[in-house]
Amino acid sequence: MTDTTPQPAESYTLTVRREFVAQHYLTVPDPGPVEGEPHSHVFTAEVEFAGATLDEFGYLVDIDAVEERLDALENRYRDTLLNDLPEFDGANPSVERFAKAFGDRLVEHLADPNPTALTVRLWEDDLAWASHERRL
Repeated sequence: MTDTTPQPAESYTLTVRREFVAQHYLTVPDPGPVEGEPHSHVFTAEVEFAGATLDEFGYLVDIDAVEERLDALENRYRDTLLNDLPEFDGANPSVERFAKAFGDRLVEHLADPNPTALTVRLWEDDLAWASHERRL
């Protein structure tokens, strides 16, 4: 079935980045000698908001509000063992799941009506990244 929803003629995106160190260990069968033990990564979170309209000041989203949420998320995850957090209870803390959990917490307190989509791209060191997209 094809989506026949009209797409906006133009759209805007705004991306904000944050870097922090966190730890995890993988809980899959035979994770490997390093991955099965607690180890650190430098994570870089890129949060991209998208939408078709700007507010009265020409903003898609208030960068200061995004920065405040990123401060809170950095404080939550920095130097933390992800496996110990409730968002990973009973789940392998893969970078894919981390991208979703990061987005879940990011949008909890953002009330800006302009963005209609969010993509969280989470880099694990400089080697790999995973992303999670959602409609807002």
